[in-house]
Amino acid sequence: MKDLGKSNVSRHAIAEEAGGQRIDNYLLKILKGVPKSHIYRILRSGEVRINGGRIGADYRLAPGDQLRLPPLRTAERAPRPPPPLNAKLEQAIVFEDEHMLALNKPSGLAVHGGSGVSFGVIEQLRAQRPQARFLELVHRLDRDTSGLLLLAKKRSALTALHVQLRAGRVKKFYLVLVRGKWRNQKQSVRLNLRKYVVASGERRVSVDTEGQDAHTVFELQQAWREFSLLRAELKTGRTHQIRVHLSHLGFPIAGDDKYGDFELNKQLARSGLKRMFLHASNVSFEHPASGLLLTLEAPLPDSLGDFLKTL
Repeated sequence: MKDLGKSNVSRHAIAEEAGGQRIDNYLLKILKGVPKSHIYRILRSGEVRINGGRIGADYRLAPGDQLRLPPLRTAERAPRPPPPLNAKLEQAIVFEDEHMLALNKPSGLAVHGGSGVSFGVIEQLRAQRPQARFLELVHRLDRDTSGLLLLAKKRSALTALHVQLRAGRVKKFYLVLVRGKWRNQKQSVRLNLRKYVVASGERRVSVDTEGQDAHTVFELQQAWREFSLLRAELKTGRTHQIRVHLSHLGFPIAGDDKYGDFELNKQLARSGLKRMFLHASNVSFEHPASGLLLTLEAPLPDSLGDFLKTL
């Protein structure tokens, strides 16, 4: 790390797209080289001012607020290479307007950088759309899951969609292939889930009565002698929820390298299935601006559709 430098007092107005955001989250985003502990220190000491007055870390910004920042010590970082351009992302967009967009995310692509991934969907889209003043993920998909992913182009849209998610008004459906013969046409599964970290630092989830409530509804779509194709509706949005619920019930997802049947996965790879068979196929919600019901669909990728034909 290079030597720290010192900046002067700075003032600027809060733009419309930052309205509604907590001041601490806003500062963490714009002050990339400033330690998190220092940001909270200047908030607690009252050195950060809005419209001339002191505010707490939970203050929510309004468009036009006048922000004053004290002199800050920032660490100069070597510039990171820009994310690679990915034309397939633009081609994967299934809906877009001035408020939001939805894309059919390919399997194998993380939604954001981190945990050994330099760039994800959000970093690549921001790089490809330098004119976009605001672009944020509404929710997440696992790296190996394909399908519908929602992004907000305005903070008001992000807030409105998050309200719907918390209230359970966003309906999300997945297609999933499992090993075994599913018994019921429709089955509601309520199993609490707990997150933990293994010795390697990898994040895992397990069924635990002390964990968070998690509710999935599974409906049989098609059955073969050794496999079943299910439609899963998420009633809650816990990490790895579908994967852990099915694994716990004895129906591991085909190709799941974290909670699945590893010997089976090797056989499936030789038969042409080289990824996890989990696809976010449908989503419905109220448009964040108009309030009209919007229903989107992403058909199965060819790699999954072609494998079903071999069963």
